[in-house]
Amino acid sequence: MLILNKLVEENKAEEILEYAREFHGHVCPYVALGIRTSLIAMNELSVGRLDYSASVNESILAIVEINSCFTDGVQVTTGCTLGNNSLIYMDLGKTALTLVKRSTWEGVRVYIDAEKLEKYYPPEARELFNKVIKERKGSPEEREYLKELWEDIARTMLYLPREEFKIEQVKIPPIEQAPIFESIRCSECGELAMSRRIVYINEEPLCYKCAGKEYHAVIGRGIVKIGGSGNGA
Repeated sequence: MLILNKLVEENKAEEILEYAREFHGHVCPYVALGIRTSLIAMNELSVGRLDYSASVNESILAIVEINSCFTDGVQVTTGCTLGNNSLIYMDLGKTALTLVKRSTWEGVRVYIDAEKLEKYYPPEARELFNKVIKERKGSPEEREYLKELWEDIARTMLYLPREEFKIEQVKIPPIEQAPIFESIRCSECGELAMSRRIVYINEEPLCYKCAGKEYHAVIGRGIVKIGGSGNGA
């Protein structure tokens, strides 16, 4: 998006937050924190939001360490997404972003400690969060009040002082660009699957699901193993 690229260039965090609202579905502190963290990292690395050329070439990589609202803020701001192969997810459970130039493998890692953020939350926010989000027991009125609180706190997160962040210059080992694999049709379900996700049983190609082979999925708690009947080769 040319408009979003311009907003990032001009460091207009609140306008970026409105794009994040549409992408993420709502405004909350950690989607805003993803925006703030991204802007810090992009400024440190002197890079802009991915444009056509940069996204095709995967010239900038964003490495996130958690699958939370934070990561959607990163995707909107940097333009690095799972789909354009410029976003890498490491299942470490830390609120951190590493932004890297593929040309040199030099980058910056920005980490925020959740405990340091507690002073930015009003006293009732934690209890309300636990009831509405964690326990899924909030009344409509409580849900609406949490929404208002979350939006207020989110705007605070957009302007957190740099001193609240741990900012490190890093150099990472090279990571291959996304290879292009041929698709092979599963002999059982008839669906095409990437060749790396095909196994052969009695010389017949089978997708992982039909072969009963274990595979992985990203769910709320991170990367988990699914399936696996022991039939796969």
